[in-house]
Amino acid sequence: MKPILLIDFGSTYTKATCVDVDSAQLLGTAQSYTTVEEDISIGLENALGQLREETGVREFAQRFACSSAAGGLRMIASGLVPSLTAEAAKRAALGAGAKVIRTYSYELTEDDLEEIRTLKPDILLLCGGTDGGNRDCIERNAKAIASLKGGFPVVLAGNRASAGACRRALEGAGMEVIACENVMPSFNTLNVEPCQKAIREVFLRRIISAKGLSQAQELISGILMPTPAAVLTALTLLSQDLGELMAVDLGGATTDVYSIAKGTPTRAGTVMRGLPEPFAKRTVEGDIGMRYSAHGVVDAVGLERVVEVSGQDEAAVEAWLARVKDEPGVLAATQAERDVDFALASLAIETGLLRHSGKIEEVFTPMGMAYQQTGKDLTQVERILLTGGALIRTGRAEEMTARAMSALPPDSLAPRGARVLLDRRYILSAMGLLSQNYEQVAREMMGREFQ
Repeated sequence: MKPILLIDFGSTYTKATCVDVDSAQLLGTAQSYTTVEEDISIGLENALGQLREETGVREFAQRFACSSAAGGLRMIASGLVPSLTAEAAKRAALGAGAKVIRTYSYELTEDDLEEIRTLKPDILLLCGGTDGGNRDCIERNAKAIASLKGGFPVVLAGNRASAGACRRALEGAGMEVIACENVMPSFNTLNVEPCQKAIREVFLRRIISAKGLSQAQELISGILMPTPAAVLTALTLLSQDLGELMAVDLGGATTDVYSIAKGTPTRAGTVMRGLPEPFAKRTVEGDIGMRYSAHGVVDAVGLERVVEVSGQDEAAVEAWLARVKDEPGVLAATQAERDVDFALASLAIETGLLRHSGKIEEVFTPMGMAYQQTGKDLTQVERILLTGGALIRTGRAEEMTARAMSALPPDSLAPRGARVLLDRRYILSAMGLLSQNYEQVAREMMGREFQ
């Protein structure tokens, strides 16, 4: 037996998974509240205590971890044209596991700079202009950002002809600069991988500064990747056996939606609008979640819809919202609380699917009526994998997802009748971690788990 420990430092819970890579068997899982306010290693030790009791394993051959604790990497992206360079920057950030809190286009104004100063991002992605194209905007923005003398690194991924001038301006102000290839070297051509690699490196460096994680790192072989990147890796591997799929990871602070699908038009006479979509795509809804961002669900859909879906009155809904705000680790105990949690979860799924999926609209041309598609067409996706404690614990995950899909508007290109798969033992991020060293083992285990 060769037991491997896989740890996920989540924003709400720390999950520990033990697998035997010799037999490709899951030995056990455990979780404990992430104690980021005190010392993150406390939550880890609590989870490990449960895991040892369940499995009887005392020593591990290797220990690997991923992390989204402390809320993940708060990122700002600045580009040129909203539908092109700025959108490319946003995709690069999301694919790397960052949480994009603001995107700016064109030249930064004084108000924009003041907002950046107030937001205090962990990282800023600066891009703009295709190679050989516009130089003025990105160079002026670099000088403007340099005036902030902020304590955040800048990933520079714009017009390569401007790289030197931008770097000199930023480094002259004492700011750290990581230069990458242009995220959009030519019109409608994306090149996000180099940028994503740089963002991941900054993420891992920054996330280790969470309270106690520096000490906890001594107990593991290495923090390999951000949790969202681990999940995306696992899903991409799983799609090799199951075909195109989607996933929803409903957490306490965010709702992450993934699609491993081409997303090309399925309706005749459809033309595409906007940038080409990646096969493996992640979007993060930083404003909707089950605990820290529960009020964001209400802001997104309205209190009346939460009341309607839950079957409870406004007083019960508002009482539970107030409770989870004060106690983000609390679990629903009464029927009223479970009903409100059901409503929050199903509406978060609905909102996440709607934002992630493409849209289609009728347009009239000289040749007659046609269709215009923006984003990915996911209507033919046959499987949605659900993960996150709020979805697994309720026992109503299929009902939540069916309700969410049925409530989507007609112009949405989200799935309508996809089959629901459940990550009942919270192994998805663990399998993404495991696949970095034991890909075939991870693939075999997921094949059994997600039939």
